[in-house]
Amino acid sequence: MSSILTNNSAMVALQTLKGINSNLAKTQDEISTGKKVANAQHNAAVWAISKVMESDQSSFKTIQSNLNLAEAVVTTARTGGEKIQKLLDEMKQLAAGAASDANDYATINAQIVAKKDQITAIVDASQMNGVNLLKTNPIPGQTDFSVLASMDRTSGTAVTAKVSITVASVDFEADIEGATVTTITSRATALTAVGEIEALFTIAKDGVALLGTAAKRINDQSNFVADLADSLKSGVGALVDADMEEASARLQALQTQQQLGVQALSIANQAPQTILALFK
Repeated sequence: MSSILTNNSAMVALQTLKGINSNLAKTQDEISTGKKVANAQHNAAVWAISKVMESDQSSFKTIQSNLNLAEAVVTTARTGGEKIQKLLDEMKQLAAGAASDANDYATINAQIVAKKDQITAIVDASQMNGVNLLKTNPIPGQTDFSVLASMDRTSGTAVTAKVSITVASVDFEADIEGATVTTITSRATALTAVGEIEALFTIAKDGVALLGTAAKRINDQSNFVADLADSLKSGVGALVDADMEEASARLQALQTQQQLGVQALSIANQAPQTILALFK
């Protein structure tokens, strides 16, 4: 049945053309923004996941910067500790050299005192951004130093577990700077001083080893966090970035479909004119 009031063919052609134009607009948007999911309207679930991942990626970049600073803090203390260890070794050699009745004890003792004073200066100066792990309190009121190392997200929830790395003070201030070394006035006192300095040398050695271990752990964590941030960035890209090769091919196909849709609609709109022939 032909009708001049209802053109079913035109309605079908029009709906088809609207669908083509909608897909064409979406494809053009993907090409212009580079994203297949640019906002929550495009795909709410994927958009929400990507935003959580983007937030985590940004946080891990900040955490990496903090870890790098923390590594510098520990490395500064380690460097100072190594210098103190070297001075203690020199002090021990001086004391051991005084273990003879034919030595100038006063001069040797003065040299040891000078090196002990230098140790005090190193302990006081081995700080980074106000944190000194060679002192009893690296930070006022605290005996250790902590840095946020990671935020581990629980699967399926928005809850994160905060993981920190804590480095305890090696306390050279009390154990080495505050220690007393026997004044060398004779061979006997020199031998006593050798034992005392040897004990301080052991404290320094163990403390420097602990600081070195802590610095390596922080460095490893920093590298891991950097890799993790890159992985999250790649993951976000896989979720929301547009496949430009596919989008380009789809754009050309849709443009062709659009042209055919316009032509089909034009043909459908001309159909009622054929009814005029019935009245001639």
